[in-house]
Amino acid sequence: MDALDQALDEARARYVEARPRSAAAQAEAARWLPGGNTRTVLWFDPFPFRAARAWDCYLEDVDGHVYVDLLGEYTAGLFGHSDPVIRETVTATLADGISFGAHNTHEAGLAAEVCRRFASMERVRFTNSGTEANLMAVAAARAATGREALLVFDGAYHGGLLSFAHGPSPVNAPYPVVLGTYNDVEDVERLFAEHGDRLAAVLVEPMLGSGGCIPGDPVFLQRLRDLADAHGALLVFDEVMTSRLSPGGLQALLGIRPDLTTLGKYVGGGMSFGAFGGRADVMALFDPTSGHALPHAGTFNNNVLSMAAGLAGLTRVLTPDVQQALNDRGDRLRTGLEQVFRAAGAPFCATGCGSIVGVHATAGPVRTVADAGAADDRLAELFFLDLLERGWYLARRGFVALSLRVTDAHVDDVVATVARLLTERAPLWEQPA
Repeated sequence: MDALDQALDEARARYVEARPRSAAAQAEAARWLPGGNTRTVLWFDPFPFRAARAWDCYLEDVDGHVYVDLLGEYTAGLFGHSDPVIRETVTATLADGISFGAHNTHEAGLAAEVCRRFASMERVRFTNSGTEANLMAVAAARAATGREALLVFDGAYHGGLLSFAHGPSPVNAPYPVVLGTYNDVEDVERLFAEHGDRLAAVLVEPMLGSGGCIPGDPVFLQRLRDLADAHGALLVFDEVMTSRLSPGGLQALLGIRPDLTTLGKYVGGGMSFGAFGGRADVMALFDPTSGHALPHAGTFNNNVLSMAAGLAGLTRVLTPDVQQALNDRGDRLRTGLEQVFRAAGAPFCATGCGSIVGVHATAGPVRTVADAGAADDRLAELFFLDLLERGWYLARRGFVALSLRVTDAHVDDVVATVARLLTERAPLWEQPA
């Protein structure tokens, strides 16, 4: 056993010893749920802690440990755990009833605000999740073009049924796909030359989220726009995560207008939410007044809690100034981490954009999915457990999404914590003289 394996075993043992109630909860859950889990991304060895309550940017587990939440519910928790506007809105909405089975007074307002923010979304429809939004956007593109195939990218994640982290997932929806290399212009030019006449859509994240927080090269993304136009395919931007990076999403910062856009996560104010929208002529395929509309069902598509909370969040909390300050804070975190990684000579680097940050256990740079795949998984797990032990919660894979409740002081504190950790752990990567 080398020193890194030993350090990791010791960190795991301390984690288990400190969380007997979470261990018991895991054992009980495993009686009914496969592996005690109903959401794969939340699993990590030796077992995930069980949260008991949350407020502002803090989580407390059933064993009494309190963490600063840097994960931000994988970008869905942008408003924090107890924003007063969201809480008051949800409480007031509940007083008027939970489920109507009818149109409500909030959905049109939320639709108007979404279309106002995202200029490419001339019309919009709501779903229950980002996964559903992407599935419906794909359906719209296939119907609009009369074609079947999709161009997607290795490392991309568009929901549980459209995942390409390591190539196509066995549980993916059975669409014919062409798999491209993210940020590789020559590769997509070749793929369009070979398959362009059968592509209904290019489905792409303008920054890979689950794939390592790797920003799309503007030249690459613009080339996708041009090639889609030339071959009659629709360009679909999955902005489920990246829409938080400016009031108009990452597409506004890039100056690229997709045909369709998908949203999710925080836009529902912390409630379950998804949306797809774009060109009016494409979205008109779903217009029930036409007499020949495509069906788009969903009991909770316009559920009143998501509609009300989403509208309150976008109009009363997430102002442009607030959004800019949050993304500046994320840049502050990324820069601070990069500085302490370099100062310590540690094999880590940070990627991302604005309030979304990815930490990789490799010296980098990480510009491609292959670069991200070169990270040392043992070192990544140790980094995660070390921070958790000191009261900082991020994803096991190093993913961070800041909420509005995280302050500059929190950012400076976690950077200082990482600097101390790197000093303590330096013998694991320093070479003897």
